[in-house]
Amino acid sequence: MSTPSDLILQSAARSVAVRRRITPLISLTPMLTSRLSLPAETKLHYKCENFQHTGSFKLRGATAKLTALPLDQAVITASTGNHGIASSHAAQQTGHQLTVALPETVVAQKRTTIEAYGTQIILHGTDGAIAEAHARQLAKEQGQIYVSPYNDLEVIAGQGTCGLEMLDQLPQIDNLFIAMGGGGLISGIGAVMKAFSPTTRVIGASAVNTAALAASITAGEIVETEHLDTLADGVAGGVDPGSVTLPLASEVIDEVVHIGEDQIIAALRALAWTENMIVEGAAALALAPLLAAPERYAGQVNVVLLCGANYDSARIKSVL
Repeated sequence: MSTPSDLILQSAARSVAVRRRITPLISLTPMLTSRLSLPAETKLHYKCENFQHTGSFKLRGATAKLTALPLDQAVITASTGNHGIASSHAAQQTGHQLTVALPETVVAQKRTTIEAYGTQIILHGTDGAIAEAHARQLAKEQGQIYVSPYNDLEVIAGQGTCGLEMLDQLPQIDNLFIAMGGGGLISGIGAVMKAFSPTTRVIGASAVNTAALAASITAGEIVETEHLDTLADGVAGGVDPGSVTLPLASEVIDEVVHIGEDQIIAALRALAWTENMIVEGAAALALAPLLAAPERYAGQVNVVLLCGANYDSARIKSVL
């Protein structure tokens, strides 16, 4: 077993420090046991960030970042929805002035939720990567602080606090399944696991229709990929140039599983009809690898991170 690198240890230590700061502002989300039919002696649990205050894990990273910034600094960020909701909630708690850039394709319900906080929004581009680039440019022009949804050490550490909670709730975890987006979530939690539970295998679920992080890990550098429509809209978009998530994700992810849209649908239905939980596509994405090959994880303790439940009502109805 290899010794965790300084990069991993520093990220994990930062998560420990951040946890002390943000605990009063976030929810301790439950770890629930699955009711799915699985091979004998196979355990499956869900870490339910779908029950977080804003309906997704993003509140952890947004709160970690904003509580570290001076109140007189105007903040701009970009999002496909969940980070924008989380940042709006966090800014309401801290008092920061916030602008959120969203792609024109943002789920209507997520946009409505962000607007309800009174946050200024800007619609730009057809996907999250374009909205992010626009927000970075506006930050330079207007003297605002740009906060990346994932490419930020404080944000990554905030997401890592979820891993610390998991280890408190379930000391043994053999396999941990996490959806892959820009890499903030899987990097932060993965660093915590490699530091405090090095035998835990971190398995990244990558949507075939938007797989920038997976492609970049394979290439060993940031690469551009085509982004097609996906039910897992929460992970849609590219990876920032010079992203701090790429080296960290490359170290902590043990396996990447590529997931198609039909597999996401199957996971959404399993969660709705067997587990009685309606979640967004990005959360179901994390369950799909286990459903595709349950025998690979038989006789082991498995945890699926349900990252959020901010779905578009009309679309989820048509799927379910």
